[in-house]
Amino acid sequence: MKPLLIVDGYNIIGAWPEANRAGWPLDECRDRLIRQMENYAGYAGVEVVIVFDGYLSDRRERTEETRGSVTVVYTMHAETADSYIERRAAGVPRYRSVTVATSDGLEQSQVLSTGAIRLTARELWREMRQLQQEGLGHGTAHQPGKQSLSQRLPEDVRSRLERLRRGEDD
Repeated sequence: MKPLLIVDGYNIIGAWPEANRAGWPLDECRDRLIRQMENYAGYAGVEVVIVFDGYLSDRRERTEETRGSVTVVYTMHAETADSYIERRAAGVPRYRSVTVATSDGLEQSQVLSTGAIRLTARELWREMRQLQQEGLGHGTAHQPGKQSLSQRLPEDVRSRLERLRRGEDD
């Protein structure tokens, strides 16, 4: 079962340096974030759920739509993204890895209490940039002058692991 990454959509957009500099409208930011998270999900091999807060909207029901390997959730009126994320993280079985991406300190405390891992918005953007630059399917930090684990593995082991990751191995 793939690890689960739950993303607090507006929180991540608020910390997006490129969006802030360019002054993109909110709907464009949402679309770009979703596209980037689709790429990230493929590279990192995770299931991604992006949650957008509908607390002040007129939306009467929560909506969920699947776009590739990403599920996009728009909460309903009077439901915060934080409350949805807390419930979702708490409802995942303990054997499944769950990471929540948000820079909201209170939200981080809540999800840590469920056993989830927290990832700040800044850490998520850094990891996404790094994966994009490396074009590799792992999200580990790479320090100049040091070889990553995958670089130290023999070629036959790397190719077998890659086939396993893609589900192509017998």
